[in-house]
Amino acid sequence: MTKKPDNFENKLDRLEEIVEKLESEGTPLEESLELFEEGVKISKELNEKLLEVKRKIEVIKKDAEGKIKLEELEE
Repeated sequence: MTKKPDNFENKLDRLEEIVEKLESEGTPLEESLELFEEGVKISKELNEKLLEVKRKIEVIKKDAEGKIKLEELEE
């Protein structure tokens, strides 16, 4: 099996798979613990990526003279 590229969408897909497995009643305890640990790790990575992207987002605004200026996105 070929490994998918390690990008945001694939990590999110993997996290969804983990949640489904954890919600199923047939997953053994040891496997559930391993899945939970993997899910926490992926969740942290996704959160870090979202924060990084948020910091990079700039909003284009026109000033009073009609000139375009870039500003950091406000929370």
